[in-house]
Amino acid sequence: MMKQVLIGILCGAVILTVGILIGNYGIVKSSSSAPSWVKDVVKDVDESFIEKFLSEVDNIQIQENLRELTKVPHMATTAGDEQTVQYMLKRWQDPKTGLDEAWREEYMVYLSFPDPKKPNKVTVVSPSETVLHTVREKEKSYTPDQDDPEVVQPYAAYSPAGNVMGKLVYANQGKLSDYQELNKTLDLSGTIAITKYGGAGRADKAINAAPFGVVGVLVYTDPLDINDGLMSDINETYPHSWYLPPSGVERGSFNTHYGDLLTPYLAAKEKTYRIPVKDITGIPPIPIQPIGFEDAFILICELGGKAAPKTWQGGFNCTYNFGGPGFRSTSDFNAGNDVKLDIFNYGEVKNSSNVMGIIRGSVEPDRYVIYGNHRDSWVHGAIDPSSGTSVMLELTRVLGQMVKQGKWRPRRSMIFGSWGAEEFGLIGSAEYTEQYFTKLSERTIAYINVDIAVFANATLRASGMPSVQNVIFKATKQVKAPGSVSSSVYDNWLKYSNRTSQEHGVIPKMGYLTGAGSDYAAFVHYLGITSIDMSYTYDRSKTNARIYPAYHTAYDTFDYASKFIDPGFTSHQAVARTAGNILIRLADSLVLPFICSDYSEVLKAYLNIALHLYKTQLQARNISMEPLERAVESFTSAASHLDQVIQSSDLANETPLKVRRINDQLMLLDRAFLNPLAFPDKYAFRHVIWASSSAGKLTFPGLADAFVKAESSGQSSDWDKVHYHLSVLSQAIEGAANTLVDVI
Repeated sequence: MMKQVLIGILCGAVILTVGILIGNYGIVKSSSSAPSWVKDVVKDVDESFIEKFLSEVDNIQIQENLRELTKVPHMATTAGDEQTVQYMLKRWQDPKTGLDEAWREEYMVYLSFPDPKKPNKVTVVSPSETVLHTVREKEKSYTPDQDDPEVVQPYAAYSPAGNVMGKLVYANQGKLSDYQELNKTLDLSGTIAITKYGGAGRADKAINAAPFGVVGVLVYTDPLDINDGLMSDINETYPHSWYLPPSGVERGSFNTHYGDLLTPYLAAKEKTYRIPVKDITGIPPIPIQPIGFEDAFILICELGGKAAPKTWQGGFNCTYNFGGPGFRSTSDFNAGNDVKLDIFNYGEVKNSSNVMGIIRGSVEPDRYVIYGNHRDSWVHGAIDPSSGTSVMLELTRVLGQMVKQGKWRPRRSMIFGSWGAEEFGLIGSAEYTEQYFTKLSERTIAYINVDIAVFANATLRASGMPSVQNVIFKATKQVKAPGSVSSSVYDNWLKYSNRTSQEHGVIPKMGYLTGAGSDYAAFVHYLGITSIDMSYTYDRSKTNARIYPAYHTAYDTFDYASKFIDPGFTSHQAVARTAGNILIRLADSLVLPFICSDYSEVLKAYLNIALHLYKTQLQARNISMEPLERAVESFTSAASHLDQVIQSSDLANETPLKVRRINDQLMLLDRAFLNPLAFPDKYAFRHVIWASSSAGKLTFPGLADAFVKAESSGQSSDWDKVHYHLSVLSQAIEGAANTLVDVI
């Protein structure tokens, strides 16, 4: 009996052992035969790959990119522009370093040009129209670049043609308040106004002037605002320094809307419906022409009338007077003489191209990280925009080579856009978002914009939604600051510009994408896509320049960039490394590196300012701010909860659907802040947090503007609009909070 029991136990043990071995073998066999995508699905960003990328980005390659891109002027739709289209396609279709695919996307867009056969003229004339002074029509040459026959005459794009004449008045920056101040003592009917750049948008200088009877406007760059007062090209300005020479003229697009003006909210394809030209809004109703400060000095210093306020004075060594209107009786021009504008601009629908390229994602090809920079310039455009294009080409060279060699492929798809006709009003990027509105709305993770990559070589400047602050900081900590062996871009940025965060302590200060200054506009304001804009810039404690001095002039050349903006191109390299690092992290991270609580910190700061500024007066009108307070509280709670879920979950071992669900919540957060009816007076602005504002308050823009208007007018209908926008804002924030809570 005992023998049988022992035999039974022994047999059982053998069977158990064999079973365990078979089971283990089965598991190993099953694991080893699992499809390759299983590993890919849970793979996170590879830090060693990022290090490899950073080491491959070459400043000399960027320098040579810029040299090639600036050989000829390449204003939108010109022969030079087509040359850069072909160059971009050649690079992105290169079999060794190119992208998976590259192509051109065509749009038929309405642009404005000066007539080369009848150049625009600004003159001082006697009552018999004898010409006493002619404003320079072409900038002075210092290098062969300025002698290129394709250098376009300085002009105001979208200014109407016209021949107008009148007494000159000085209107400061052409703000509405400036014309109101002038109108207190002068009859502006039939006058020509001269204004400085800054303070108001380009087109607004003429739009604000027309209701007062002004018939034409001149605009110039004051040396106090751009050159720290320096004016001489003998030893002070370019070619001796980065400062603007006296004859330099800032060209620009004088319209207030972005996108093609004839096809609002529609992609400007060949057969698209177009509104009549007479129905275009947001462009100057009267002729306007930019001039250099060389001529502005002559005109302003001869004006009669009372002295303008101290805040209106500029860099000329004379008193800036209002004008009599017109000149002093003792001036060389005398009081009887007028300023005459002969403007021959014309509009034309022309073919403009975006150049598009992609690297397809391996796991989530239907999720896009978009990286963009416009290609067109006013003249040679070394800084604006070719510094950004040269950086983008180096970034795609390194990534494209890795893909071609089979060393790497991103988790999500990368889309690269070389936008056309940006200088005429962000046209290429806006038309792209209109054409692919649905697809981009549903699938885009983020948009990275690097327009002017390098304004100067002091420090980084970055703007974006608060949720991407984390990934920007992480990337900048990994990139060495130009000229330093130990300091990072982050350390350098912190030194130049910082703020104290309740959550993080002292951190670099990021900006917000509140306006339409570059190609991020349509992505942020129209589509609600989380976006970033970045560049290297100058030390603001050392200059008052509102932008780099050669901006939009014939002096923005390779010579200017290589001598005065970034010798050695190490700041370009730092931007390429930083932007590429961010791009890779957004494309490769298992969980998107967005932190919602950083968004709630900004909303709480905006709320506190709004309560301080508006609560008492609104309560007196029986308008409660409690819904807004509750909404921000709800968002804060929901953001904290989602951040906690992400931090506490081992998402690499979760079902891929949970990761996808969380990533969709993060991706779609900014879409929740869109309201198509929030800003009826602002074309293509739908994001209630980041819309532009004229109120000058660091709080919710629509609420701030509505309050200022109501307080000024005192009308009950305007206070109703404050209440309306308060409701729009509260419900948008509450709605955003609901997207962050657990999905039901």
